Amino acid sequence: MIYKNKKPIFLFLIPAFLFMAVFLYYPFLQNIINSFMKIRNLGGSARGLNDPIYKNYLKILTDENVCMALKNTVIMIVVTLIGQVGIAIVLAMLVDNIHRGASFFRIVYFFPIVISATALGVLFNLIFQYDGGMLSQLVGAKVNWKELYPLTVMMTPVTWQYVGFYFIILVTGLNNIPQELYESAAIDGATRWQRIRYISWPMIHNVVCTCAILAVTGALKVFDLPWVMFPNGAPLGKTWLTGTYMYYKTMQSPDIDYSSALALIIVILGVMLSKVVNRIFKERDY
Repeated sequence: MIYKNKKPIFLFLIPAFLFMAVFLYYPFLQNIINSFMKIRNLGGSARGLNDPIYKNYLKILTDENVCMALKNTVIMIVVTLIGQVGIAIVLAMLVDNIHRGASFFRIVYFFPIVISATALGVLFNLIFQYDGGMLSQLVGAKVNWKELYPLTVMMTPVTWQYVGFYFIILVTGLNNIPQELYESAAIDGATRWQRIRYISWPMIHNVVCTCAILAVTGALKVFDLPWVMFPNGAPLGKTWLTGTYMYYKTMQSPDIDYSSALALIIVILGVMLSKVVNRIFKERDY
């Protein structure tokens, strides 16, 4: 009778729905409206509609910084899928096949994710520092890494930080595979590689799909670490990402209606790319 009566369920869902309506749906709808208005400063009132109303979206098509941000974000997505999810898969497979020290490696690989992004940004700034940085000392010469390889410098700590996040998700998926499958395969003479290829990989396919979607959407909105290392898109705007450029147009060079349009584009790209990744890594039933 409890499960047949659905009225209490809706009663308990109301607080959560109200919370999402106030802090998620209303700001999102207001952001769409703002993208068609004239709003210069954060917190300022609108001065009517743009002329034409779609002015900000036309500006996005001709803004060189947006093109740079989109290009760098695409590179970030590829690096995220290969560098974060790819490395996490390899590490998870390796750790799953050892018995001694598995807990140690789980802690070590997960540790970077608990460090503040600001602290990591400062740490890697010291590593890539032109004068007296760790890398410059190792090569024995003063190399301006940020000027020569800005994207590599920016994406290295981002990749390093989030490998542990996907590693934990994948290890959890591997741990949920029944050991009887491995034992049966071993009895039938399957090698360790064959057990990974024909048991482990198919059984975590759906987990990998989830990690890929998280990686793509996360790459679109990554902000904190790149901003600490390259504020204002330095050098020469070569390191803009969609998230950092939107923040710049909101806080550093206030253009609220334009940044609202950028935010909407980021959301649309996130939904579209999630659909594409979900189609590529289509979940399967086993």
